[in-house]
Amino acid sequence: MLQINQPAPTFTLPNQKGKNIRLDDFRGEKNVVLYFYPKDDTPGCTIEANQFTALINEFAQLDTIVIGVSKDSCDSHQQFIDKFDLKVELIADTEGELCNSYGVWQEKEKNGVKKMGIVRSTFIIGKNGTLVDVEYGVTVDGHAQSVLEKIKAL
Repeated sequence: MLQINQPAPTFTLPNQKGKNIRLDDFRGEKNVVLYFYPKDDTPGCTIEANQFTALINEFAQLDTIVIGVSKDSCDSHQQFIDKFDLKVELIADTEGELCNSYGVWQEKEKNGVKKMGIVRSTFIIGKNGTLVDVEYGVTVDGHAQSVLEKIKAL
C-alpha cells in the first residue's frame, strides 16, 4: 500500500470523452484528488460522485482537480456523468493497471463470498506529484467534505 510522501504513481488513461488524462499534466499547477470507486451508477458511488460534484467549485478555488477512477468504460463514465450531471473527471482503468499501482485492487468479502474488487480509496497528490494523503477503505457519506478540509490545510 502507498504511503504519504511517496511519489504518486503516474498514469495516462482516457476520461469519459476518450481524451487521455496524464497525472504529469497537473504537476506544478494543481493538486489532484484521485478517488477510486467500485462501479458507475451504484448507490455508494453515486453518493460519493454527487458530493464531490457539489463541492467542485471549492476544490477549483484551491487549485485542485477531482478525478474518479473505476474499471468501467469511457462510455459508462459518460452515461454516469450525464445521468447525474456530475462535474468530476472520470477515467477508465479498464485493464486495472492504475488500480494495481495504487493498491486498491484487493480481495473483498461480502455475504461470506470473497472476490477481487476495488476498495474505495482516495489519494491527495500535491502539485509536486507527491502523495499528501492516502486513505484506503473510505466511508462514502461526508467523504468529499473531509477531503476538501484536507486540501484547505495544505
